[in-house]
Amino acid sequence: MTRTLGVSLKMYFGYDQTLRWCRTVATRLGDHPALTSGDVRLFILPSFPAVPAVSEIFRGTPITTGGQNLASADSGPWTGEVSGSFLREAGGRFVEVGHAERRTHFAETETVVSDKTAAALRAGLVPVLCLGEKNRMPVEQAAAEVQRQLVSALHGSHRYGLGGSLVVAYEPFWAIGASEPASDEHIAGVCEHLRRVVAQEPAHPDSAVIYGGSAGPGLLTRLGASVDGLFLGRFAHDPQALESIVAEAAA
Repeated sequence: MTRTLGVSLKMYFGYDQTLRWCRTVATRLGDHPALTSGDVRLFILPSFPAVPAVSEIFRGTPITTGGQNLASADSGPWTGEVSGSFLREAGGRFVEVGHAERRTHFAETETVVSDKTAAALRAGLVPVLCLGEKNRMPVEQAAAEVQRQLVSALHGSHRYGLGGSLVVAYEPFWAIGASEPASDEHIAGVCEHLRRVVAQEPAHPDSAVIYGGSAGPGLLTRLGASVDGLFLGRFAHDPQALESIVAEAAA
């Protein structure tokens, strides 16, 4: 089973800091046996302006990059937007879609998330589709809610007959940055359900379900085979900490 690890740098780093961090990661992990063998895959999502330079830094390594967002349109008079094809041409391979912050602060509806998922697949990108319940609830209800969100997000793709790999990132809204994260039992229960649902999507082979609500060291080991990997935030700002998670994933 291939483990999938992702890192979103959000807007924490400046341009130079982003490049320095990526060079350090490339030096420490660019020839890591777990990555070169394909047992673990790692993608990094910096701010848009850094994508071409980051892609160049990771050239020749198994580490890939991408964007934290994309436009739902492929081209046109959309001032300030970035299309999936532009991101792909700039070296991106993954793109985050539907993160809780985009839904909350930028009013992205489920229709927008569906349109952006389809746009990513049209461009040949792997959508990192973020799903999660807003409020704490029993695992069975949470699993039903994120399944509903997944079906909604893939509606546009199904309508146009689009296929391709997905990374489904389970991030319960209430656990992001929380002092009391979701329990291992809750995470495992929801992710196991999602994995069964995703496995029944013939148009999306080689897809993965990862967890990203305040993920840190030891979590992947505790969750075992119930998840395919982790989506990391500020914990990974320390390259040594990221290296420790790669080693944990390889083990």
